[in-house]
Amino acid sequence: MNIQHIRNATLVVEYAGKKFLIDPMLAEKGTYPPFPNSLRQDQSNPLVSLTTSIEDIINVDAVIVTHLHYDHWDDAAKEALPKEIKIYAQNEEDAKEIKGAGFQNIEVLKEDTTFGDIQLIKTKGEHGRGPMVELAGLVCGIVFKHSNEKTLYVAGDTVWYEGVQEVIDTHNPEIIVVNGGDNQFLQGGSLVMGKEDIYEVSKAAPNSKILSVHMEAVNHWTLSREELKNYINEKGISSNVLVPNDGELFSF
Repeated sequence: MNIQHIRNATLVVEYAGKKFLIDPMLAEKGTYPPFPNSLRQDQSNPLVSLTTSIEDIINVDAVIVTHLHYDHWDDAAKEALPKEIKIYAQNEEDAKEIKGAGFQNIEVLKEDTTFGDIQLIKTKGEHGRGPMVELAGLVCGIVFKHSNEKTLYVAGDTVWYEGVQEVIDTHNPEIIVVNGGDNQFLQGGSLVMGKEDIYEVSKAAPNSKILSVHMEAVNHWTLSREELKNYINEKGISSNVLVPNDGELFSF
């Protein structure tokens, strides 16, 4: 498989001969206002430009939208993507909203979804802890399986909790992508994984390669790439945890 980290949570995954675009946020730098009640209120989102052309990014077989927050599914993506492209949504509510944007070929992910001979298994996530889970809303992750490929787990916007442990125990993924910017509002704590969460993932899956994305791209991040790299060096897991730059491509 090839995984290209585009920006924020946006990935292009080439898996068993098919290409998937995950959580497309395709706007130009500075298009949207900052997330409120959080750091960097003087900076508009996204904070950085794309390093890959939109034409290349959308040249895929299917799109997976883990949830509808604008840093995962934005107006620029709605405009750029062909309306007939296959789109997977986490539930009927999201599917209805995506359909309202003019898309015609939408399927709700299940635990037994297939795209050709590729298994796509919807997984649970918690977009924060305590009261933040309900405020942030429903999210999902996804496990990719194919007989010719390593198992891939894209965790989505979730913190470390028992649901992530269950996915790892059940599916034994060899490659794991986590959203690791420790994004936060001024109250309520982590919305996605911080460095300690990523350390827990590495302990749960000591033989897996872990990619941390969703970093330094929207205003409410609190964990930098540099800080995460220093932390994983201290913990002795730098060979297991990879911290990609925008546009970087990995093959597994």
